[in-house]
Amino acid sequence: MELGSKIRKLRKEQNRSQDDIAKVCGFTKSLLSKIENGKTVPPIGTLIKIAETLGTKISILLDDNDFNGTVYTPKARSMEKMVQTDRGYLFSAIAAERPEKLMQPFYFVAQKGKTGKRTISHVGQEFIYVLEGTMIYYVGKEEYTLNAGDSLYFDSVENHKYMLVTDEVKYLSVFCSDTNG
Repeated sequence: MELGSKIRKLRKEQNRSQDDIAKVCGFTKSLLSKIENGKTVPPIGTLIKIAETLGTKISILLDDNDFNGTVYTPKARSMEKMVQTDRGYLFSAIAAERPEKLMQPFYFVAQKGKTGKRTISHVGQEFIYVLEGTMIYYVGKEEYTLNAGDSLYFDSVENHKYMLVTDEVKYLSVFCSDTNG
């Protein structure tokens, strides 16, 4: 089942309107409609908000399989599952087959001039590890220059955004939702 169809199915199972979900998430009904109809793939921050609003995890939205063991993801499989967003970057959910995990790891490929300059904020914590390239990452009022091998760990409820210095940046990002709530 496709991402948009899963979101629509979960929303309808909860007897909730597009207006309701969109208001809680802080975006328009029109955007949610485009997502549900497969006309756009939103950025990760938006998917996290949708998942939280629907009482699920982003990994459930991104994969159909229910698996609770060790997950091995060969490079070839993660590369074939790359998803192009409307925000100018590609991503692949790592270990999406395991729905009940505490972390949500992703592999990102961002290209200079194509990524949005939008500031995002969502619940939980986030870890970024740069594999290739250089980016400037903003968290709150702080600015960090991240090169290959550099990492950043922060509370993702703080406003954050990034800007690419090199033409392309490949990085890992691990999201961890608030497990106390």
